[in-house]
Amino acid sequence: MAFPNDNRIILALGAVLAVVAAVVIALIFMGRGGDDEPTTPEERAGLQLDVTEAPDLEPTRELRCFVDGRFVGMATLADCARQNGVATEGLDVGLDETGALAAAPTAQFAPPPEEPPLELTEAQPITPPEVSPVGPAPQPVQAGAPCLRHVGGEWRQLSAGMSQGACVQALFAGTCVRPGDAQYGRWGDLTLRLVPRRVEQSQDNSRFRTLAEQDRNCQFPGLR
Repeated sequence: MAFPNDNRIILALGAVLAVVAAVVIALIFMGRGGDDEPTTPEERAGLQLDVTEAPDLEPTRELRCFVDGRFVGMATLADCARQNGVATEGLDVGLDETGALAAAPTAQFAPPPEEPPLELTEAQPITPPEVSPVGPAPQPVQAGAPCLRHVGGEWRQLSAGMSQGACVQALFAGTCVRPGDAQYGRWGDLTLRLVPRRVEQSQDNSRFRTLAEQDRNCQFPGLR
């Protein structure tokens, strides 16, 4: 069998073979790289999870479950709620002290304290300052109620009179709590409770309803 003597033909054949080999190698590496990408919603959620989106987790995703303050193992949100005897809405979901996603009944680790003494929650009457006939017009008296914080097993008054929004900001702005934990305050005759992602209020120190949502920076943009 005779081979061509022209070097140009040999170089051209070599170039064609090199291009074909490069294309084949590129296709092999591209195929291998695709295997590392998450292919299911569960895998993507595991990589991109945000605590503020915890209530929208996939139903089959398991997280650390607490019952009566004890870690009882991994469970889905629905299974953890059943073990606690509450609806799924009654669970707080977030990161626990280990940094793992966890669920526990609202305020399980910090139940409401006893109400403060009556003298701390009664607003003192405000007497408008006297002004002379030629003096400046009196400023309107700001309505408000006493604002108290529960810390160290006792109630401490922050202000004798402020608005509810200002009281919530003074008590809880910049503070986030873990699942099942809570912090408490008082505005007039209302109990205020900070739990993961929201602050709640109660007139009977037992049944709470949401007052304001908390953002991922532990702030309350909806309150002024």
